[in-house]
Amino acid sequence: MLAATTMDFVGGSAALCDAVMALRGDELHAALGRIAGAVLASPHGAFIPAGAAPATTLEGALLQEVRADGQCFGRYEVAGRAYSLDDWRLLEGLAGLTGSLMQVHSLAQRTTHAYAQVEAQLAHQSQILDQIHESVLTLDRLGYITSWNKGAERLFGYTALEAIGRHILFLYADEEVDVQDAFAEQGGRMMEVRRRKKSGEVFWASLSLSPLCDLEDRPTGMIVYLTDITERKLAEERLHHLAYYHELTGLPNRTLFGRLVDQALMVAQRNDATACVLYVDLNRFKLINGTLGRKVGDDLLRQVAERLRNALRDEDVVAHLSGDEFAVGLFDIRQHFEATTVAQKLQGALEIPFLVQGHDLRVGASIGISVYPQDGPDAETLLRMADIAMERAKEHAENPDRSVAFYRLDMNEGMQQRMQIESGLRHALGNGELILHYQPKFEIGSSRLVGAEALVRWKHPVRGMIPPIEFIPLAESTGLIVQVGEWVLEQACAQAAIWQRAGLPPFRLAVNVSAREFTASLPGRVAETLRRYRLDAHWLELEITESTLMHDIEHVIAIMDRISALGVALSLDDFGTGYSSLSYLKRFPIDTLKIDRSFTTGIPQDPSDCAIASTIIGMGRKLGHRVIAEGVETLEQLEFLRQAGCDEVQGYLYGKPLPAYEFEKSLRENWMLMDTGEAEAAMRAMIWSLK
Repeated sequence: MLAATTMDFVGGSAALCDAVMALRGDELHAALGRIAGAVLASPHGAFIPAGAAPATTLEGALLQEVRADGQCFGRYEVAGRAYSLDDWRLLEGLAGLTGSLMQVHSLAQRTTHAYAQVEAQLAHQSQILDQIHESVLTLDRLGYITSWNKGAERLFGYTALEAIGRHILFLYADEEVDVQDAFAEQGGRMMEVRRRKKSGEVFWASLSLSPLCDLEDRPTGMIVYLTDITERKLAEERLHHLAYYHELTGLPNRTLFGRLVDQALMVAQRNDATACVLYVDLNRFKLINGTLGRKVGDDLLRQVAERLRNALRDEDVVAHLSGDEFAVGLFDIRQHFEATTVAQKLQGALEIPFLVQGHDLRVGASIGISVYPQDGPDAETLLRMADIAMERAKEHAENPDRSVAFYRLDMNEGMQQRMQIESGLRHALGNGELILHYQPKFEIGSSRLVGAEALVRWKHPVRGMIPPIEFIPLAESTGLIVQVGEWVLEQACAQAAIWQRAGLPPFRLAVNVSAREFTASLPGRVAETLRRYRLDAHWLELEITESTLMHDIEHVIAIMDRISALGVALSLDDFGTGYSSLSYLKRFPIDTLKIDRSFTTGIPQDPSDCAIASTIIGMGRKLGHRVIAEGVETLEQLEFLRQAGCDEVQGYLYGKPLPAYEFEKSLRENWMLMDTGEAEAAMRAMIWSLK
């Protein structure tokens, strides 16, 4: 009997599980009652849920509440026979199992409902995110995309499948890839950025970041919000251009010019530098505009603006103030008088006639110059002073198209002298006023003449001999040094050819080459000059200053190699005064290092000059170069250089620069016909006679 009952309980337990899982409400309650009656072999079995009205209890019935963890789900009631203690225990066990099952089922129902609510909420939020215009995406802490809404798809053109899992940097514009967002970790702030679409188009976006946290408020990533603001940015740029640029020419207007100049003046003040403002007023423009009409005048102004812009450096500022008035700001200048060179360059840019709508038009410009800080502390003051100077230039000039004036009269005097020298130098180049003098170079060991340096001199018809210090720097700053250098090379080769045909033993005739001349065309020009005069290349030596070598080293070396291939010697002039790198010095195909006179002057009294000279000599000899010292004027200097191992000397101790005929006379009478011993003895005798 007991075994049968146990089996009934096991079967009843299985039936209970099926009923609780499958049935609900009255059907469940009825099934539970039937199961209880079957397990206890009772004709009457019922399950009365909690809260239901109590039924009439049958006489002799067994009652048992169904509970779990203090919660009452109802009670069992069986009746119809006599019940023992074992029957009560069996019903108690059945009730306990039922309570546990109903508790688990209730929990499962609540969980399922909660998940359903969460899923519904997420779906609702996803729909909202997909419907809004703004792009929303989330990133993990490493910057990889973890979600991507429809707004992001519309904005960037990438689907969620294409974007999720990729690093956010793939959306950056190329120039921003290395830029770190300053607020990327904190979030919550906004910034304007440039981003790239799938099509390659770069656009402006407003971006804000917010932290993404887990349930315990720990940061897990970022929420990114982006909105396309390209149209707004373009509108802002248009407004900015209208506010700060002249509509006709596209140049900065007076407002922007003032801001740019004031910013540059702050830098000039910190660096204790000089700056200049040029006020440019066009001549004859009003006549052209009034006669031919505004359209012609506008086209003319546009062409004038283009020429002025092209005549200036990138760091210079040019502005269109109004009508026919322009302004220029110069900041990277060493001396105020350099502004006159720029002014003349601007006037020269306007000399070529303008072709406007079939009209051949000519305009010039009168230019006034003010200087910072002498004439004013700010842009507005400097511009006003330059305007006054421009009026002065226009009033007192014979040729208004070439009139330039400083605001301060003392500067005008210096400018006039400078312009007179420049104009005279241009005239001298074409009228035979330049001549060459030749200074001999001697070998210390033998006192033999081994070369000479060609030095340009200006024989002015009124002022007489003008020192090179007065016109060479001017020629450098104006670019005339190129024409002067070409003339010197031509004349030196012509003279060397005369000496070659006269049967004189060859010696190296050195010609100085400026940095402006040292271009890719130089080797070809040298070769052509040698060919034209049928001059052996061993007669020619080019002296190159150290500063020439400091720009585009590889290009310079290539030019030097081409010159060396001609058989022309190369000398590095003014060595020790520049900033040459020793790592490149060994690569230069030079024959001679020339010690600058600034180091020779202090020998042997100045220990520093002695140390520098000795170092240069030692370095040159180890590199296989001959070393020559210039500016040697005393026997003490000569003796020091002899003991230090210097190869050659040049200076007034041996000979001053001489015109060609005097140089040749001394060459024939004193330097050419003697052997080494005779030459040395004669030279020493001459030196002692000069003391």
